Amino acid sequence: MTDPDPGPDADPVPDIDPDIDPDILEELEFWTGPDDGESGGPGVPGEPVPAGSGPSGALVVVGTPIGNLGDLSPRAVAALAAADVIYCEDTRHSRKLMSHAGIVGASLRSLHEHNEEDRIDEVVGAVREGRTVAVVSDAGLPGISDPGARVVRAVAAAGLTVTVVPGPSAVLTALVGSGLPTDRFCFEGFLPRSGKERRAALRMVAAEARTVVVFEAPGRVAGTLSDLAEACGPDRPVAVARELTKLHEEFFRGSLAEAVSWAGAGTVRGEVVLVLGGAPAVEDPGVGDDVLTAALSDRLGAGERTRGVVDDVAAAFGVPRRRVYELALAVRSEGGPEPGGPEPGGAGLPPPS
Repeated sequence: MTDPDPGPDADPVPDIDPDIDPDILEELEFWTGPDDGESGGPGVPGEPVPAGSGPSGALVVVGTPIGNLGDLSPRAVAALAAADVIYCEDTRHSRKLMSHAGIVGASLRSLHEHNEEDRIDEVVGAVREGRTVAVVSDAGLPGISDPGARVVRAVAAAGLTVTVVPGPSAVLTALVGSGLPTDRFCFEGFLPRSGKERRAALRMVAAEARTVVVFEAPGRVAGTLSDLAEACGPDRPVAVARELTKLHEEFFRGSLAEAVSWAGAGTVRGEVVLVLGGAPAVEDPGVGDDVLTAALSDRLGAGERTRGVVDDVAAAFGVPRRRVYELALAVRSEGGPEPGGPEPGGAGLPPPS
């Protein structure tokens, strides 16, 4: 029942659009506060606010700019200002970010690839005690080829709260700007630097039908492009994105052969993301199982590992990898165990998806 006369001291009832989704309205009220943002509530930029004034008992993963500081969101500023402690990849870098955001008194602790494992118990303990712990990396979202994933996993496994404040992504920025298909893609991070691990990774990338996003250090871009051209063929389309969102942002788009020439013509500087077009669809030429089995038997019998043999035979005959994998399992079951012991997933690798 509605009070017919709330009295002269009652707060005025705001006009609410009846068409607004109630869930959206609740979010707006949470982030702007009852004064519609005038109180300087969470998510509203304004005067510098002291750290440690927000909710407690949570790990908050905060996305930060990948180059342009203008991409730091109001919600990210609010989350960092509210944190009791902020774990960051490089405290010097993050202190500059806090200064830019007007956050004063932030407590910063390092969390990088060399000490993340040692910090896990410390972070879990802080969250369990009811503190708000934020995690940032130098750029982008922690856990994506950056520290943070192990801490998130441990806090979640302890049954504690983990929340994410999304932000800029080098993966998605490069993908969208590449001009290559975006409906299906995968992310490979940094490829192994050398050895059989690198060769295996290149074979998998070459056979991948989806668009592939890869990170690479500027000094190794030319070599990686050459290796990709050899593995995928010189005509495979690629985009090389460097210095994303920064003053000297650049996209090179062309074939792998053209990219090799481009990279070899000068020094590639800055952070680099490679976006590789997927492998073209190949029609099954009607190769019989007997032909494939013979090719597999020759190489598996010579002691080669299943993973590489399956990749090579599927590519050589232009047939689906799953089909070759299943035939390889049959050959292995007849000829004995994998030389040197089974690889993870049984006879060489998990079944292809």
